[in-house]
Amino acid sequence: MTPEQKKFLNIFILGIAFMFMFTAFQTCGNVAQTVIASLNSTEFHGSGYTSMAIIYGVFSASNLIAPSVVALIGCQLSMFFSGIFYSAYIAMFIQPFTWSFYTLSVLIGIAAAVLWTAQGTCLTLNSDDKTIGRNSGIFWALLQFSMLFGNLYIYVAWKGEASISERDRRTVFIALTVISLVGTVLFFLIRTPTSNISQLNEEEDASSDILEENLFSQSKGSKAVEAFVKSLKLSITKEMLLLSVSMAYTGFELTFYSGVFGTCIGSINSFGADAKSLIGLSGIFVGLGEVLGGAVFGLLSKNSRFGRNPVFLLGLVVHFLAFYLIFLSVPNDAPIASGDGTYSRAFIDPSKVLALFCSFLLGLGDSCFNTQLLSILGTLYSDDSAPAFAIFRFVQSICAAVAFFYSNYLLLQWQLLIMVLFGLFGTISFFFVEWGVVSLDPQETRYGSI
Repeated sequence: MTPEQKKFLNIFILGIAFMFMFTAFQTCGNVAQTVIASLNSTEFHGSGYTSMAIIYGVFSASNLIAPSVVALIGCQLSMFFSGIFYSAYIAMFIQPFTWSFYTLSVLIGIAAAVLWTAQGTCLTLNSDDKTIGRNSGIFWALLQFSMLFGNLYIYVAWKGEASISERDRRTVFIALTVISLVGTVLFFLIRTPTSNISQLNEEEDASSDILEENLFSQSKGSKAVEAFVKSLKLSITKEMLLLSVSMAYTGFELTFYSGVFGTCIGSINSFGADAKSLIGLSGIFVGLGEVLGGAVFGLLSKNSRFGRNPVFLLGLVVHFLAFYLIFLSVPNDAPIASGDGTYSRAFIDPSKVLALFCSFLLGLGDSCFNTQLLSILGTLYSDDSAPAFAIFRFVQSICAAVAFFYSNYLLLQWQLLIMVLFGLFGTISFFFVEWGVVSLDPQETRYGSI
């Protein structure tokens, strides 16, 4: 097997591992608010929105130290230990307690920062300028298959259920915990690319004469500090500040498609007994949009003549169409309705087909934004991939935390308005950065070397 084939295999394994983990976690997040609303135990007092706000809030702060953790223990162990915390959070729903619910929300926020920083580093190590777009698309498509399988089970198992029984809840979350653990173990199949090992060996041989003199500077501790300093320096560069607006939008829309929209569908009483099972079906259609987008844009990246801007613009158009249709058909109080749901009416009667079509559009648009952001970061900051991806997740997660917090209070129309504004300005800022990339010679496109 050639070095390039080994790198491609690593990307494939990375995508499969994330697919298993997030089959469990995304399904968990999608149904958490609905499950909690159906809990009969008076000892449990929690909110799915609040939990996700804590997760993404801690996630955002932890991205400041995530590059240091990855520098200390490496990509593989970083992803493995993070996966353990993801599995623990999911397992908590088997027998939920308020204290464990919020404690694990904090811990998984830390784990998420380390996981995604390590993922970005692994993606960059196994890619080059010619393959980063393809690999980003392949990884994203594999990851988003996670939206299909768990939600399909939810749709079948909860079809016709007006509320979620304790037996149904435990069955679902035991299965999701096992699936998450399988993905966690798969990280051990990823191997450091041969070319990277050879380069490291050459560097070690060349520096053997002065190794002892530089022992302290080459220690793991100093590498961790260096990674932290790079993150701070990188965050104030012109390109990163512009891209931060785009990253912020992905945080707001992530909250909407992964938690809020499913809750809206489940609270519409005019959908009848199918309302709860439609949450799972909505997640499936989000996943179909994600997979289609990741696969298509991964293939299109082989011909980069038009750059990334057309794909990013397509994502904006698709999302704006989805927001308009949701505004017309979904009641304004749906995101904050009680466990009894809502009988309110929007401008047109709610439609199951329209709700699922909007779910598909949300997934397709999200894949446009994320594949292009992964690609441009891998190109601009190939020499500093861990800090760059940490900043991406920092901005995305802090905006997701804010969005999950205000989802407890804001009506649907105001949530949609926030996303429209950030989507518009985020696309404009992305255009400026991409125009800067294509105007330079590919060999000079290295803003991230600090």
